[in-house]
Amino acid sequence: MILPPSRTNAEAHLYMDLRPCSCGETRFPRQSAVVALEDGDVAARYTGACPTCGQPREFIFRLPAEPAVAPAGGFRYGGDEPSHLLDPGEWLRVADGYARSVPAEVATGDAAQRARATLIRAVAALDEVLKFVPPGEDVVPAAAFTTEQGRDLHRREPGRFRRDRLAAVRAAYAGMLPQAV
Repeated sequence: MILPPSRTNAEAHLYMDLRPCSCGETRFPRQSAVVALEDGDVAARYTGACPTCGQPREFIFRLPAEPAVAPAGGFRYGGDEPSHLLDPGEWLRVADGYARSVPAEVATGDAAQRARATLIRAVAALDEVLKFVPPGEDVVPAAAFTTEQGRDLHRREPGRFRRDRLAAVRAAYAGMLPQAV
């Protein structure tokens, strides 16, 4: 099955990490190749075997016409448009997971660098949620939630998808960045 475009390798890898094998394992060693599609487009093909059950895994993502460019010294999952791979609920769960994994008090050295990298990814995931809020609107529309996980989070906590609340959480995470250096 050929999936929609992945805007970056990071987005493709995150998508694969969020789609477990039938045995429940989420990670697998991946080989990648660029392949030509029948319609003339190119795609990234990732293959590997599940380390738990040995089942073969394969994901094929169309490559965008113009790849997203990360800001200097920063990290982005994609360009200015919303993701076609993950819905806003999935992105918010990713941001939550990254933020929860950062210790309240960060030491120095390698631990601080890991915390900084994790917070940068949490901020980038929140940026992805914000891309689903239409210009001039204040909330992510219900139609943007295309996965059961995303719809479930939206049903349980719809207020978390308001622009002002997303921006406040993003600012809090970004404000923690200097402390994680």
